[in-house]
Amino acid sequence: MGLTKTEIFTSEQNQLATLLKAIAHPARIAILQQIISTNACICGDLVDELGLAQATISQHLKELKNVGIIQGTIEGVKVCYCIAPSTWAMLELLLGNFLGSYKNPKSCC
Repeated sequence: MGLTKTEIFTSEQNQLATLLKAIAHPARIAILQQIISTNACICGDLVDELGLAQATISQHLKELKNVGIIQGTIEGVKVCYCIAPSTWAMLELLLGNFLGSYKNPKSCC
């Protein structure tokens, strides 16, 4: 199987694809929604709220953190996660530009 030729795409295309790939799972969307609604979240709270196993939540949090969508701080034996503002703003800008680029033509197939 060949590798994806990311070098033929723009930086913005690669960034947007990476961010969207990281959030392209219903559990990750739910995790992000929970973090946003509480404005911070402890991993244990996510297990209680979402009904997923601790290991599953941890894996999804790791993926979101690896691309910088969330950030975490250690508080004793727990890690508190929140949205990473700069990455979220970049995602909002890139996705907004992408979605806003479509202009509904009068005639289409």
